[in-house]
Amino acid sequence: KSFLNHTAYLSCFFPNSQKTDIKDLRVFWQKGTDEVVHEVYHGQEKHDNLSPKYINRTKMDMDKWTLQLLNAGIVDEGQYTCIIQHRVKGSPKVIHRSECLLHIIANYSQPEIALLHTEERMAARWPNKYLNLSCSSSGGYPEPKQMTWLISHENTTHELTGHTDVSQDAVTKLYNVTSKLNIPVPTNTLTNISCLLHLGEQLGSLVSVPLGI
Repeated sequence: KSFLNHTAYLSCFFPNSQKTDIKDLRVFWQKGTDEVVHEVYHGQEKHDNLSPKYINRTKMDMDKWTLQLLNAGIVDEGQYTCIIQHRVKGSPKVIHRSECLLHIIANYSQPEIALLHTEERMAARWPNKYLNLSCSSSGGYPEPKQMTWLISHENTTHELTGHTDVSQDAVTKLYNVTSKLNIPVPTNTLTNISCLLHLGEQLGSLVSVPLGI
């Protein structure tokens, strides 16, 4: 995993147990099946075969056998393969191959609740007041799992799901999410309303500042 616009570290997991001299090796990284990301040929970096979008964006740490991908973007997500060939006599022979899956993360803004308006509805013979709320968070990646609402009063908390819209910016590929909730105005007791953005098991969740009614 790497944060958006930071350096991603892709490990080749090559133990080099034979203590092979780098000058006898060809090391290259590729993305997918056809894009060459980085190449070290007999100890020297070689740029002839590189895909244009990786030029001047990669560095190889030969001590740790790790590739640094600078300014990682969402388009860089995907599977990378590290291939090491050894050449002593005759044709080169593949002595190591490993794969690395890169995921990009961009932090969502803290969810923020807005009170859109209140409305009255006739229920039986008495009007009930309703709160129309929205909660929004923006500029994140990957796509969120869901957004839920927490309604807390006295010693109880209920979790509700409103109507959620998720949109992706066509240029930046970042996601914005908004959820809307319509609930009766709480009476006679202090109620705290929060919204929760669920980002998945490994990324956890973000919670808004509670709205007190």
